[in-house]
Amino acid sequence: MTSAALKHLSGVDPVMRRLIRQTGPCRLKPEPWRSPFQSLVEAVAHQQLHAAAAENILGRFQRLFPGRRFPKPADLAAVTDLQLRACGFSFAKIAALRDIAAKTLDGTIPSSRQIEKLGDEEIIDRLTAARGVGRWTVEMLLIFQLGRRDVLPVDDFGVRNGFRIAYKKREMPKPKALIRFGKRWRPHATTAAWYLWRAADAAKKKK
Repeated sequence: MTSAALKHLSGVDPVMRRLIRQTGPCRLKPEPWRSPFQSLVEAVAHQQLHAAAAENILGRFQRLFPGRRFPKPADLAAVTDLQLRACGFSFAKIAALRDIAAKTLDGTIPSSRQIEKLGDEEIIDRLTAARGVGRWTVEMLLIFQLGRRDVLPVDDFGVRNGFRIAYKKREMPKPKALIRFGKRWRPHATTAAWYLWRAADAAKKKK
């Protein structure tokens, strides 16, 4: 993220200014090489699981498709639900994977090239049409894959907890309250969210 973001946040919010001084420059680096299809499949695998368990499931999943770095949406038609279940996916997640593949094939979920031309809210609307894909999942894609600069995931526990810690609040902020407060961070809300995550991480380390 740019120095313009740090300058803006420091100028409009003294707490952000302190966080930036304590943490240093923002080290958020998007990973644009993943397709939206791959990002959503990986997100479904990680839902309600520890990272290591999800990565094991994804490893078994990818081995169903030898010769592919990652399967294409059409490849899912060649494997059965039982094969996917043997990878560790629940039947609910299998239904989500198949719907994500179908909606990628019919164009609801855009390709990597197409998604670059779309606005944040249109991306959220189109991707959340797929089963098992919520707004938070798409916001993570916007931040970590596409590198969009003005995303504030107000339902994210780490962001809300980081806000509580950094701003010395007794209770977690409600999402609507965080949206209102976060207007001052725009158009650099993504960078603000990154610093709130760091505030939450720093508090964990102290414990």
